[in-house]
Amino acid sequence: MNVTSNLEIVQIPAGEMKNFTYLVCCGETGEALAVDPSFAADALLEEIAGRDLKLRWVVNTHGHRDHIAGNSQVLAATGAHLAAHPLSLNEADLFLQEGSELRLGGAVVAVLHTPGHHPGHICLNPPGALITGDTLFVTRVGRADLPGGDPRALYRSLRRLAAFPGDTLIYPGHDYGPQPVSTIAFEREHNPFLRCEDEESFIRLRMG
Repeated sequence: MNVTSNLEIVQIPAGEMKNFTYLVCCGETGEALAVDPSFAADALLEEIAGRDLKLRWVVNTHGHRDHIAGNSQVLAATGAHLAAHPLSLNEADLFLQEGSELRLGGAVVAVLHTPGHHPGHICLNPPGALITGDTLFVTRVGRADLPGGDPRALYRSLRRLAAFPGDTLIYPGHDYGPQPVSTIAFEREHNPFLRCEDEESFIRLRMG
């Protein structure tokens, strides 16, 4: 699905836990980055080869195994560099923080630090879209009861995402909702966690 005149986001189903992996590619330069290879390394590599892309980065939204499982295979096959938040991975070629940017051709993919599900969780913001990992799903949100989880931080991260323009496309880390891609406007209306009136009501709903 095109989000700008020269960037495309390709959504790839990724195995038994309903994960998604993503390929963000520049139509002008053939450069690409992959997000959370998960259990779909072979499918991701086929997509890269079929489109004749140069993979520059493998980016992890966070360090949970179902998101990083395919890292080694994709990195070895492509020569790409690994990028993640330092609280997600101990070793990476590039550590990403709030405000970091990844460039593909003339386009910028911005990085948002969105803790709550995981202390090192990030979301990616290509123009017009958010790749939200396990922070925001379609009509659902990530868990906050796993090690490192923090429901108050998750609430604050979700409020940041909810403030994006309504037509911002949402590409989640798992296929848990009624449709694979959403928008901020749809989530504001249909996601009960984004409809909570305050932090305490969110925590009751999320942790109840």
